[in-house]
Amino acid sequence: MKRTRTGLEIVAEAPGPLRGARVGLLSNYTGIAPSLERNVDVLRAAGVDLVALFSPEHGFNGAAQAGFSEGPATDEESGLPVIDTYAMRGRLDDAFAEQNLDVIVFDMQDVGTRYWTYTWSMYDAMVVAARLGIRFVVLDRPNPLGGVLAEGPELDREFASFVGRTAVRQRHGLTHGELARLFNTADIPREAGRPVDLEVVAMDGWRRELSWQDTGLPWVMPSPNLPTPESAYAFAATGLLEGTNISEGRGTTRPFELFGAPFVDRRLLPELRALDLPGVAFREAWFRPTFHKHADESVRGAQLYVTDRGAFRPVRTGLAILDTLARLYREEFAVLPARIDADADHAGHPLDRLWGSDRLRAALEAGEPLEPLADRAADDAATAGHPGGVLLY
Repeated sequence: MKRTRTGLEIVAEAPGPLRGARVGLLSNYTGIAPSLERNVDVLRAAGVDLVALFSPEHGFNGAAQAGFSEGPATDEESGLPVIDTYAMRGRLDDAFAEQNLDVIVFDMQDVGTRYWTYTWSMYDAMVVAARLGIRFVVLDRPNPLGGVLAEGPELDREFASFVGRTAVRQRHGLTHGELARLFNTADIPREAGRPVDLEVVAMDGWRRELSWQDTGLPWVMPSPNLPTPESAYAFAATGLLEGTNISEGRGTTRPFELFGAPFVDRRLLPELRALDLPGVAFREAWFRPTFHKHADESVRGAQLYVTDRGAFRPVRTGLAILDTLARLYREEFAVLPARIDADADHAGHPLDRLWGSDRLRAALEAGEPLEPLADRAADDAATAGHPGGVLLY
């Protein structure tokens, strides 16, 4: 099977659009070539004049945990400044303007789920680039969940945050390049007053039905908590548990595949198996997180196994897990309280930000079944509903 060639590979072979320009690179350790060389080094070897590096959540080198970054630094190999942009939306204008940039290049790995901050780092950078008149180039990479299906609700803009700025479905079925095109049709002009001068360097050899394993590309964990392609599938389901007092497995070697709480008992596994959810199986699991929720406590729960990637429906599965936990452990299960924070990106109920509205939280707090939400979040073709010119593959 023909290996997928990323946008990075293609622009490295023909860097004409970047030649003679002062280029800022918004990226991190996921921006690699199939040879495992960093994009910084590949682009510089191709004659691109990189003048600054901009890093997202987890930092440029990936050493920071969720919700953190590595801070400003100097890249040891290239000598370039590394500017920390994580959640600095209000200060991006100054950061870009100070470097006197002609072009911003974005090259990071997506995971296919709306509540992924790299996507919104791209969005925020596009808004600022449009305001400042800086060209924006996206080097496209595969969606590890494929591009056939979309699932889940569109975000209600009233609940916009750094895990969702605009109306994108929870499992969106698009690549970062396609998302950039989608944002540029209405969202960027609404925020910046005009669209950004956007170019997407499309992949060669990627088709919507391909899984990550079919691409022939090496997997670089896009977060310390997504160590495998399978964990990206799990994240699209159990990422919703982050808004509750249930451990989503952070602090273990299988985050998002493992989930549970100290109050879970032997009833959980039979109930999960009785759901007969497509493409997924469960085993009982005990674990002791080294950090995050229930750190150093003995936790009982389950491990999620994706047995058929084509049949697996992560959003429906996530809702079914939540529904089961809330029903079995009504006295102990809880939605995390709202955060009072001057930064709108972090204020409010975490579950509302993840789901994109308060409907899920309201149903859980009222003890209502979640099946109606699952029906409303049913899967659809990922290509449905997108304006012409957005889709690349």
